[in-house]
This record gives sequence, structure tokens and C-alpha cells, in this order.
Amino acid sequence: MGEVKVRATELTEEQKQELDLAFERARKALAIIETYDQERVDRLCQAVAWAVANKKTFARLVNMGIEESGLGDPVSRMNKRFKIRGVLRDALRQKSVGIIEEIPEKGIVKYAKPAGIIASIVPTTNPDLTPAGTAIYAIKARDVVIFSPHPRSKKTSFETVRLMREALEREGAPADILQCLTNVNIPMTKALMERADLALATGGKDMVKSAYSSGTPAYGVGAGNATMIIDETADTADAARNTMLSKTSDFGSGCSADGNLIISDKIYDEMLDQLQKVGGYLANEEEKAKLRAVMWDENGRRLPTTVALAPQKLAEIAGFSIPEDRKFIIVKGDGIGKEHPFSGEKLTTLLAVYKYEGEFENALDMMRAIYEVGGKGHSCGIYSFDDDHIHRLALAAPVSRIMVRQPQSKANAGAFNNGMPMTSSLGCGTWGGNIVSENVHLKHYMNTTWVSRPIPEDKPSDEELFGEFYDPALEA
Repeated sequence: MGEVKVRATELTEEQKQELDLAFERARKALAIIETYDQERVDRLCQAVAWAVANKKTFARLVNMGIEESGLGDPVSRMNKRFKIRGVLRDALRQKSVGIIEEIPEKGIVKYAKPAGIIASIVPTTNPDLTPAGTAIYAIKARDVVIFSPHPRSKKTSFETVRLMREALEREGAPADILQCLTNVNIPMTKALMERADLALATGGKDMVKSAYSSGTPAYGVGAGNATMIIDETADTADAARNTMLSKTSDFGSGCSADGNLIISDKIYDEMLDQLQKVGGYLANEEEKAKLRAVMWDENGRRLPTTVALAPQKLAEIAGFSIPEDRKFIIVKGDGIGKEHPFSGEKLTTLLAVYKYEGEFENALDMMRAIYEVGGKGHSCGIYSFDDDHIHRLALAAPVSRIMVRQPQSKANAGAFNNGMPMTSSLGCGTWGGNIVSENVHLKHYMNTTWVSRPIPEDKPSDEELFGEFYDPALEA
């Protein structure tokens, strides 16, 4: 492993000792898990997943995480245990030891190898889900993981990892396949990433940038600003219900939570009515101004004090009240651009709605403008039964994933009723400053060795290759 590149003064002696010991243990555990066969790693995946994802245990972790961080909704966060089941499903259905793919016609055979020691950066909003999902894919790939929890929810992450370590020990495997740091801060996390073989950074923009500048291969995620187009063919009742599910999940804390709706003028009023029927509160202009004042500072930076709050609490901080049965707040968009913060990422139970007039191309123009504000590369969606509209959005949207008639925050990272790979890390491509534009899943946790055997020559003629540009005289 490489030397720590941060200045020694940035780490305390206690931190240096913890990091040195963690890597020493990780290397020993890696030498053992590398020898396991497919059946063995699959069983270990099941063991660690069940240790965390059973209802009783996950409920305790959810309550612990919300109490520790002050962020999130206990009811919707409980549903994240099903994502662990989805990750396990995807992991168990794939090969990760020895030969994982053969392409006889090309003479190619692919072998899987571990990536090695993974540094996993855990976000404060998923102190339990991220370690569990990462552990399953890592064990499946025969990696070891050192987790760096967010300081605001580190006790919850440590407890999650402790439960999985116990599960490994019960199966006779080294507990140090999974470790969790305790003396965490930014210098400690940077030092971890610099010494690891692979960094997985799920968190804020600065941490992802730090991962990419660590000198270690890294998978990061980009910022979200999920935007949904609702055209005149949409089922407004279904679209409203899905919007509510996406917007209210864990109080809108996820980067996939719906932020903006672009609604056809032909169904705009109907859609607003449906949104209110499913629990939306339509703020007036005075309330909207108050919300802006407590959500962004004078420079347009999002204030952390109003992130991931129940709508009643958000309204209270802004200086007004809303009924107890309301599940999210709606504001009418007053423009799109950096000077209009409601067109950016909200990260709470607030939704902006926009009306597009006439042609569908106008909706696409508004969509493009929103992604210039933020969220480029992440996720977009559409409620439509017009395949041409869906196709045109897919051609135009600068995003890595588009959900059709689905609640974005419950669909784009994988769901049991779509084919997206299950994950809690969403790559956003070069648009979002990431190296991959897909869901980070098992294949990203492995190295692959390609073995190539000779095949009959596959060499087209020059006439076939160059077509009408071919001039035999120039080859004479």
C-alpha cells in the first residue's frame, strides 16, 4: 500500500495508529477471503445481509440513525431494508469467483479477481443502508472494506458494521473483512482513501471531489436535481401518487427525490389538484418568499438547517404553519436559472412545479435549463404513454437514468419492478464529474482478467472497411 500523503500534522497519533492497524488487519483478511469459493462467499453475503436487514434489527438502526443525526423519516427509511434484499438478489444471481463469462466465438474467457481493500465513505442519511449494500457486493467480489462513517451518524454506522462482523465470525470468516473507523474527520477520511485500492464515495460534492483527487481509483456520485416531465397523456392520479412517494421518502433527503415537475398546460390544473389530494400543500407567494429565505443564503447556497425536514417543521422555521395532514410543500416555479434557487436541488419535502405551453419541445427546453442549474448526469423521469415523447426525452436529457412512470427515489437505484441494478451509489458520468454513468454494482467491485485464445481471422477487406472512400490506387 502507498504512503499516507496528507501532512502528518493533520492526523493525530491516535488516528495514525487506528489507520495503520485497520490496514494491517484488512490485508490479513484479504489474504483469506481471496481463497474462498463461490458457495462460501454467497453464504457470507446472506449472513451479513440478514444480520442487518431483518425487520427488528433494521428498525433499531433506523431509530438510532435518526436520533443521532436529527435527519430523516423513520417510516419511509424503514423501507430501505428492502434495498438490501435487492442488492443481495443481484449479487447472488451473478458469478464472482473464477470464470464469470465465456464468449466462444471471440475466444474470450473472463476471470474475476478482487479489487482489494475498499475505502467506503458513508453518507449521514444512509448510515445503515450504505454499509450493508457495500458489504454484500464487496464480500461477493472477495474484497475487504474499511468504512469511514459520517461524524454526524458514526455510532449508527459502527453498530451496523459490528453486527455484520459478528455474522462473519459466526460463519468462521475473519471479522476484519469489514471494519469501521471511529476517529473520523476529513483528514482521516482522505488518508483512508489514499491508502486503499479503491474508493467508493457516496456523499457530498466535496467528499466525492476528494475521492477523485486522492490518487486512488474511485467511484463517486454527482449531485441530484431530479426533474419529471408530465405530458398530456399522463395518468395524473398515478403521477401525483408517485411524486408524493418520491418527494416524501426520508423527508426528501435523497439526491433522487423529485425536485421539479414540468407539467403540460393541458393538465396543469388537474395535476395540481391531484398533488394536493395526495398530501401536497400549495404555498402562496408570501410563504414561498419565507421558504426561500430559510432554505438558501444570499449567495444561493443551500442552508443545512432546513434539509430533510417534515413539511410542518419546514414551514414553522419559515414562519408559517400548515395542516398536520400535509406531506410536502409545493411552490410554483418563478423561473429557471442560478438566480432562481427553487429550480435547484431542494433536499427536503419541497417540490417546485412548472407549466410548459404547447409543444413537447418546450418541456425539453425547460428540462435542459434546469439541469444547467444543477443535477446534470443524475436522474430524470417522465409520466407519459407517448413513446415518441419518452424517446425524445431519452435523446435530449443529460442524465444517466430516466424513470418512466415510476417514483424516482424508489426506482432509479433499482426496484423489484424494474431492471435497474440495485445500489445506493448512482454514477452520473462526466456530466456529474464521475467515471461511470450507471448504477455502481457488483462489476465495479471486481477486477477482470481476459484470457484470449486464437480464432479464425476476422479481417474485412479494405473495400468493405472504407466503402466508397477506398481508392486502390493509393494502396499500390
